[in-house]
Amino acid sequence: MNDILIGKGTQDVHLLPRYANRHGLIAGATGTGKSVSLMVLAEGFSRLGVPVFLADVKGDLAGLSQAGARGAKLQARIDTLGIDWAPAANPVVFWDIYGQAGHPVRTTISEMGPQLLARLLELNDIQSGVLEVVFKAADDAGLLLLDIKDLRALLGWAGERAKDLSQQYGLMSSASLAAIQRALLSLEQAGGDRFFGEPALDLADFMRQDLSGRGIVNVLAADQLILKPRLYTTFLLWMLSELFERLPEAGDLDKPKLVFFFDEAHLLFADAPPVLRQRVEQVVRLIRSKGVGVYFCSQNPDDLPDVILGQMGNRIQHALRAFTPRDQKAVRAAAETFVPNPAIDVSAAIGQLGVGEALASTLQEGGVPLPVQRVLVCPPTCRIGAITDAERAAVRARSPVGGRYDTGVDRESAFEILAARAEQSAAAASPAGPSAGKGAGKAAPAQEEAGWMGAARDMLLGTGRRQGMIEAFAKSAARNFGGQFSRSVLRGVFGSMRRR
Repeated sequence: MNDILIGKGTQDVHLLPRYANRHGLIAGATGTGKSVSLMVLAEGFSRLGVPVFLADVKGDLAGLSQAGARGAKLQARIDTLGIDWAPAANPVVFWDIYGQAGHPVRTTISEMGPQLLARLLELNDIQSGVLEVVFKAADDAGLLLLDIKDLRALLGWAGERAKDLSQQYGLMSSASLAAIQRALLSLEQAGGDRFFGEPALDLADFMRQDLSGRGIVNVLAADQLILKPRLYTTFLLWMLSELFERLPEAGDLDKPKLVFFFDEAHLLFADAPPVLRQRVEQVVRLIRSKGVGVYFCSQNPDDLPDVILGQMGNRIQHALRAFTPRDQKAVRAAAETFVPNPAIDVSAAIGQLGVGEALASTLQEGGVPLPVQRVLVCPPTCRIGAITDAERAAVRARSPVGGRYDTGVDRESAFEILAARAEQSAAAASPAGPSAGKGAGKAAPAQEEAGWMGAARDMLLGTGRRQGMIEAFAKSAARNFGGQFSRSVLRGVFGSMRRR
């Protein structure tokens, strides 16, 4: 099989692997069949040897790991389509930021970077700027940021040196530092701290094949994660950014290196600052040349900015119900994104599609988009629906990467380094031993005088280190003569003197 059959109608619609990295969109109202279309594509890519990443927001995409069952409704669709169908499971690896329904997914604070972290913490522009200063100061001080406690320790360290850091890097107010610390506490209480640490995710483990050459389908358990939209979208944005930065240029390939499905795509752009939106647009526009295809799944096409929507060469549009003015606008926008087909009134068809039906258009030879076709979507060979805890545990048990990520590692980083420095400073400031006490720091008169005289002699004879001798002379004179008069005289002769 050299392509992916999406559905059949007056003309069959296939997705050609060489154009799969031109990105795609799966849209439609809730309950119209978007998840099934996503599973059909994921299975198709896996059979072609292309690894897949997707987020399982509702828990039903986990069925990709189990073989389907031939029921009456399924058999009726198979007969209607006239296709050969056999139940088959897919090679799946489960992931979970919380480490409960899959292998833990971690990254480090340093790898996340200040911009994405600022969005995750919901910081304003001023606080985001302060966070960037803190990251820069950490880099210059050689402080490695791995987890939440490292960042918390760094913020405390920066607060103690706010005046000096402000002079070197820019204004850093205690109020902004306190706001960042409070946001960090909220993130930790929400469970976001589990996302930061080691071993950090190696993206190469997302781009694997099984022993038969099928691409691994990486399923992120997101049914709990989606309840925290900022964490969900920040994680996926981090993944896209890492892929973009780490993968080499690949040009036009016969098939993608990886296909990335972004479900609930409207959350990605909700309340996103302009800088972040521009970053997403840049990544989506350029990551194609790295061999990565990005497929957005959302209810309405207008959930995506026009710049990104224009990059979607492969489209599957399920039914939209035009009950409100916004719905009617969305229907018109969806209809206008397709290459017209004289045989189909797209605006009318979008509201008439049944469950499992779709309007589809893909790029054909030469990158030319196929005129929109109304098709009945093919059924996947896997189970359509959730799996049991026992089935999930069995899949995890045979995972090729479980031993690498299931156990966390806490090596020396900023928290440990700053704690050690604090202990050393405390030890240096404390008395040296049991003899230390009142008067213990005073030298015997003869020794004091000898030191004073020696300093004066060395200074008068010009034996070198003149500045150091001047300081020694000043300190010795102050100890011997005391009183305000002596201090005033010495300041007048030798300049400023550090008070004891």
